[in-house]
Amino acid sequence: MTNSFYSAEELKKIGFKKIGTENVLVSRKASIYGAENISLGSHVRIDDFCILSGNITIGNHSHISAYSALFAGKAGIVISDFACCSVRCTIFAINDDYSGAHLIGPVIPDEYRGVSGGQVILEECALLGSGCTVLPSVVIGEGTAVGSMSLVKESLKPWGIYAGIPCKRIKERNNVCLELKEKLLEIEKESTYIHGE
Repeated sequence: MTNSFYSAEELKKIGFKKIGTENVLVSRKASIYGAENISLGSHVRIDDFCILSGNITIGNHSHISAYSALFAGKAGIVISDFACCSVRCTIFAINDDYSGAHLIGPVIPDEYRGVSGGQVILEECALLGSGCTVLPSVVIGEGTAVGSMSLVKESLKPWGIYAGIPCKRIKERNNVCLELKEKLLEIEKESTYIHGE
């Protein structure tokens, strides 16, 4: 039986802009559009039925869980180191104009559309719970966790727990994960040194 993730050689053939040197797992069932605009760090996992489209950068130690969709367009999406998207998250860096002043959809020539947007960034250690939707021009601050089924339409400050439609800050988030991150990186560094890589 074939492994459900692409091999390192197969990933190179897909034509990503950049691929990390260690532990990059991309499901064969994920849909990748514009691979030449997508950069993947090391220790990255992209699960089944994900859609990645447009200018996307995924940092080290990051996970995009099953059925998530990243619609980056030219504006771009950045998933920083140790940031994760749980099941069925959708991130939009671009959006059509729904006012009726323009036609809508990718089959319409650009001059008839009112597409707008802005870069979306999940900073280090940020987390989206299952079913979250993130709209364009949003920064989810370092260490911030967004509860399941939440709508993020404005930037969120660091180290908070947010939830709701639209989401609101509920309480502070513990930052012990920063210490754990440093321990893990130190172990990896020592392992690389021991193996002479």
